[in-house]
Amino acid sequence: MTDVTTLTLPPLRGSLSYHVSLAPYSWFRVGGPADLFFAPEDENDLSVFLSALPSDVSVLVLGLGSNLLVRDGGFRGVAIKLGKGFQTITTDEQHRVVAGAGAADVKVARIAAEAGIAGLSFLRGIPGTIGGALRMNGGAYGGETKDVFVSARGVDRSGRVHQFDREAMGFTYRHCAVADDIIFTEAVFQGRFGDPAAILTEMNAITEARSATQPVNTRTGGSTFRNPHGYKAWELVDQAGFRGVKKGGAEVSPLHTNFLIAHEGAKASDIEALGEEIRSRVFEQSGIRLEWEIKRVGEP
Repeated sequence: MTDVTTLTLPPLRGSLSYHVSLAPYSWFRVGGPADLFFAPEDENDLSVFLSALPSDVSVLVLGLGSNLLVRDGGFRGVAIKLGKGFQTITTDEQHRVVAGAGAADVKVARIAAEAGIAGLSFLRGIPGTIGGALRMNGGAYGGETKDVFVSARGVDRSGRVHQFDREAMGFTYRHCAVADDIIFTEAVFQGRFGDPAAILTEMNAITEARSATQPVNTRTGGSTFRNPHGYKAWELVDQAGFRGVKKGGAEVSPLHTNFLIAHEGAKASDIEALGEEIRSRVFEQSGIRLEWEIKRVGEP
């Protein structure tokens, strides 16, 4: 792989830094550094950067880091953080919402509610960004991204900008069919008319439900495993006897067994090892192979 520290890059308007710790960009607050860290100013700045980046350089796109585990050895390549230029949110009289890929899901839900746009309340239950919601067909509390999706924009590794309609996205459970090298920059969602007060009440109910059933005030990574067809991951983990089990600085949440918690002094290796131990025992007991929902990247 090309050594990114020796690259000659064109003039960029965003910030570019070397050997930046990625721990602060993950909710687990663990992990090593990225060789190169780029925060583009806007879509054009991102396009210019990617067009100059050799194709063999690995790229990691950072959102809020709610479902990200960076291994202790760090990331060999470029970490890209979508900043303020990707966080704009607008609404119109047709009950549509246009949101940058860097906008927080919860903020999109709130602005839609204030504008009297119903149908996007489920985003209140997703602790990530719109870019992540697009990539994973994010969903919660009876709603999924595909339910309100109209179109999206994204930039490929050569810097070209693409438009994606519903068919091109190919949404399935916690997945979309768009090539992994596409970095989403913006999305359009279609809601419907609603009463702002009623929508905010619905969102408050989601907030209360999350607080009561999930370890929201801990260093966690959201749902650890995808739900296998016909099963709930947390039930399989619980039945395997992992509620409250610890390994190093990592622990299976006693409140919700599909959440792993990183305590003070935890390493990424503790979290991943505990997750793999869970997968192994669940498979032994049930024959079901749990799949990671948390994205694991970097070197051990």
